[in-house]
Amino acid sequence: MRQKLAVEAQERCGYCQSQQQYVLGRLEIDHIIPVAAGGNDHEENLWLSCRLCNSYKGVQTTAVDPLSGRVVALFNPRQQVWAEHFVWSGDGTQIVGLTPCGRATVMALQLNNVVAVMVRQAWVRAGWHPPEG
Repeated sequence: MRQKLAVEAQERCGYCQSQQQYVLGRLEIDHIIPVAAGGNDHEENLWLSCRLCNSYKGVQTTAVDPLSGRVVALFNPRQQVWAEHFVWSGDGTQIVGLTPCGRATVMALQLNNVVAVMVRQAWVRAGWHPPEG
């Protein structure tokens, strides 16, 4: 299952797009809908996530869009297209939410936390970031 998910996810975290070759530790298998929230272990509920995103996500399935104040579903990397909900900042170090779902996911998963931005700055300098596609 892990290998199949790795191919489908292009060896990237479904949320922050960090590539397996640049993160410390293996990408984790994320339950899009956590088991604690009624999710299951079926393939359609699984995707790859880096440890930071997976830990910030926890059991969340919804979050507040900071622009509208509405509670919306978090981004689903299996069913939604990343580029329709997010874009990279001009310097490539921050993820900008384009939609209510995107903005809520950026906030809930702390996609622009200090550590992530610092690491992305180094990746940009090395020419490894942002990922293409």
